[in-house]
Amino acid sequence: MITFFMFWLAVAPASTVDLNDAAAAGAQFQRLHSLLVSWRGEVVLERYYNGRKPGSLANIKSASKTVISSLVGIAIEQGKIRGVKEPIGTFFPELATDPKNREKAKITIENLLTMQSGLETTSNRNYGAWVLSGNWVKHALNKPFNNAPGTRMEYSTGNTHLLSAILTKVTGKSTWQFAQETLARPMGFSLPQWPRDPQGIYFGGNDMLMTPRQMLTFGEMYLRRGRVGDRQVVPVAWIDASIVPRAQSTREWDRQYGYGWWIRELGGYRTHYAWGYGGQFIFVVPDLELVVVTTSSSEVSTERRTHIRTIYDLVENYVIRRIPSRP
Repeated sequence: MITFFMFWLAVAPASTVDLNDAAAAGAQFQRLHSLLVSWRGEVVLERYYNGRKPGSLANIKSASKTVISSLVGIAIEQGKIRGVKEPIGTFFPELATDPKNREKAKITIENLLTMQSGLETTSNRNYGAWVLSGNWVKHALNKPFNNAPGTRMEYSTGNTHLLSAILTKVTGKSTWQFAQETLARPMGFSLPQWPRDPQGIYFGGNDMLMTPRQMLTFGEMYLRRGRVGDRQVVPVAWIDASIVPRAQSTREWDRQYGYGWWIRELGGYRTHYAWGYGGQFIFVVPDLELVVVTTSSSEVSTERRTHIRTIYDLVENYVIRRIPSRP
């Protein structure tokens, strides 16, 4: 028998939504830590499993890439980056003076955001060598071209780490400090510090820490096109641009990528979502005014892929299909 700890915090505010089946289904997942659902601005389901509590911090893994994207949008709005077409040679002038790397200076901010830099990945089989290197930025930039920039998606955390390095250069602040001041505090919370590379640059695209409620707040901010209360935290234009499909997943024909957001159809509705290793998700379904958050164990396990599929099934069939659409 599966043992689990559940903490019930919220019930549906109206009889029009019943997510008890979703809560019960979640209780059967040994790797699931939390399931939160916000509908039309109200938390209609909030459950914690397997010993987790509301204040438990989750390592959101690669969902951090979506946060980095939002920081890039803020930096562009502030004039610290000219725009997504700006070449990275602006920030790494050493590329232009190195004959081996001169073409890499033409890679753009947009290429990094959409995982289309053309550089060989630092993820998957190459991840260990990258994070054990003495200089993560230099290691990522020294990767050979596999494709021309802007032509093919190759998932690589090195891309978003380069964005973190760029943010550090243009703001004169650490990525953590910039995130605190421009994103976390306006949303009403504080971000813990997360790991840094050997040069002190905060990991761009992995290992950020948030509570599930904070993840929900971030998703709701995107649902409201960048607003929290009366404050525009992330520019409207950036929110809209971020969820436009710009790259095709090489693993699944029905999954695309924008600026740090995955995009696919779930339950008949266009959905964009932040996705972190092991099952850390922030799903946003604009047509239903719906946000769904899950956190899970990020330990390496043969059950991980099965768990991801069950989360998609849970969100699609036990949440999205149970939410009434507006008449």
